[in-house]
Amino acid sequence: MKHDDLECQPVDELWELYEEVSAQLTSRLIEKRDLLEKRLRQLDGRSEAEMHQGKSRRRQYPKVSPKFRNPEQPSQTWTGRGKQPRWLAAQLRSGRRIEDFQIEHVS
Repeated sequence: MKHDDLECQPVDELWELYEEVSAQLTSRLIEKRDLLEKRLRQLDGRSEAEMHQGKSRRRQYPKVSPKFRNPEQPSQTWTGRGKQPRWLAAQLRSGRRIEDFQIEHVS
């Protein structure tokens, strides 16, 4: 259809054409999405049941021993990974050094 043809058509016919095109696009996009999801599952190695249950295999990380300890509450420790704990950030803001909180490891 040419642009000139569309301008001459009544609104009702244009609306029907719009709905037909919209339905076709939706159908094709759903087919493409399903195909891509199937390919991703094949690459990921998960079964379809696992995909629908939301289960994902999480990478196993080795246990990391703590490197810093709060002297005021010895149960509060930090491995040095991730965001600094509040107790350590507060101590550092007050002027203490991070070395003051290091745990002495005996070998």
